[in-house]
Parts: sequence; structure tokens; C-alpha cells
Amino acid sequence: MSYREIVKIGDPILNKKSRKVEKFDDKLSRLIDDMKETMYKAEGVGLAAVQVGVLRRVVVMGVGDGFLELVNPEIISCEGEQKEQEGCLSLPGEYDTTVRPAVVKVQAQDRTGKWHIYKGTELKARCFCHEIDHLDGILFTQRVVHEENS
Repeated sequence: MSYREIVKIGDPILNKKSRKVEKFDDKLSRLIDDMKETMYKAEGVGLAAVQVGVLRRVVVMGVGDGFLELVNPEIISCEGEQKEQEGCLSLPGEYDTTVRPAVVKVQAQDRTGKWHIYKGTELKARCFCHEIDHLDGILFTQRVVHEENS
């Protein structure tokens, strides 16, 4: 495993749509392992491959109940709503309020190609949405809600 440089805001790759993973091989496993090390070293809870300069639909997460690797993830259902602060390793020091689903179900493959279904609430639900947005070239700043002062 090795640490990879995290792409920062301003790099046009962050606005590109990532491609589906077709090959489940050692190269994919190395990418996932490197992303895991990079995410933990940066003290993040999620990281998308595009954030390390790779346009593939791969996400790693470490939220509460252990490490998850999500290959070709898709949101299959959402419930409720939560309004919370979000940040991003590609936008260091920037935090703002977004509205996300309160409960999210995701289907994704692992590094071997096997399909799994995951359910997340609270931070895990936000993280699913945030990281899958990255795969579609969307940054959390595009989801910010502004409070109206009365």
C-alpha cells in the first residue's frame, strides 16, 4: 500500500464522470488498498477514486462500523432528510450545510466483483451520497443549502 496525493479543488478531473469498473484484478485491489491508506492518513471518512486522480467508479469509506470498499456503487433507495455540515478532503478547511437523505441503501461490488447491499443512516448515509456524487463529477458545494434570514 502507498499514500496517493489527494486532488484539490480547481483540478478539472473533479468535475468529470468516472467510468464503470470492468476488470477486477490486482490493479483494482492496489487502488483500493492505496485509497484506504490515503483516506485514513488524511483523517477522512470517505474517498472516491477521482480524488486520487483515477476516473473509475470506486469508493472507500470508514464510517463507524468498519471499512467499506464500493466498486460501481449505485443508490437504490433513500428515505427522509437530514441537514448537516459537510466537508471534503479535496476542499480542505471548507465546510457547509447540505441536505441529504437520512437513510440510504447502496448496491456495490467488492474488489472481486461480488455484489453487496449496504444501508446507512446519519453520517454513513451522507458519506454514501457525497462519495457517489464525486463519481458523477459533483462536489458537495453544489449541494449547499443557504439559510434564509427572517
